[in-house]
Amino acid sequence: MDQTKQEKEYGYELFPERKTGKYRKGTIGESLFTFNHKCQVMLQFAMETSPYAKLLLSAMKSSGCQVFKDRHFSCEDCDGTVSGGFDAASSQIVLCQNNIHQQSHMTRVVTHELIHAFDHCRAHVDWFNNYKHLACSEIRAANLSGDCAFNNEAARFNFGLKQHHQECVRGRALRSILAVRNVSRKEAEKIVDEVFDTCFNDHAPFGRIPHTKKDAGFAYRDHQNRDRYYANL
Repeated sequence: MDQTKQEKEYGYELFPERKTGKYRKGTIGESLFTFNHKCQVMLQFAMETSPYAKLLLSAMKSSGCQVFKDRHFSCEDCDGTVSGGFDAASSQIVLCQNNIHQQSHMTRVVTHELIHAFDHCRAHVDWFNNYKHLACSEIRAANLSGDCAFNNEAARFNFGLKQHHQECVRGRALRSILAVRNVSRKEAEKIVDEVFDTCFNDHAPFGRIPHTKKDAGFAYRDHQNRDRYYANL
């Protein structure tokens, strides 16, 4: 497959700085650039204070996939339609510094992409050839990251009653697949439907759907207690 076709097939055209084929590390010069510096600061804050991120980072470390900020995160300019992405080829999370301007948004993006990274760590995910694998991780990320939390949906003026959370998760997973894979909407909907129930009910490593920061805090506490329990066996 030629490079241009590969970029379109796998969504790399949305992340133009990925075209070098090598993971990026921040430089001193970049740290002085407003967008990049702000991105780095918000990332650090999310990693240190968000119970969502802290739980995922701890779970990945326990699974033998310790995350290092300078190696596994990259603040880059992206297409205006995306906020972040997980580059499985380099095991790196891309944060779109030109599109993330608020800490709450950064925290959600970091959490969403860390769920993909967690799935990459714990399972043999075939990101590029098995669309069901991709759909499953997108469902889990939308379900567990807070993307579909009530306050976020209200801010988007999306309101619903019965099974609104499920429909939000389904819709966001569908849009994510369509953004990064060259498939028809009908085909993407079929793929999402086939794996939805199983993947929606997979709450690892949270053990529940963390609808709020408080829920995530309880999940993080339980995860820490479980680690201490196994360490003392």
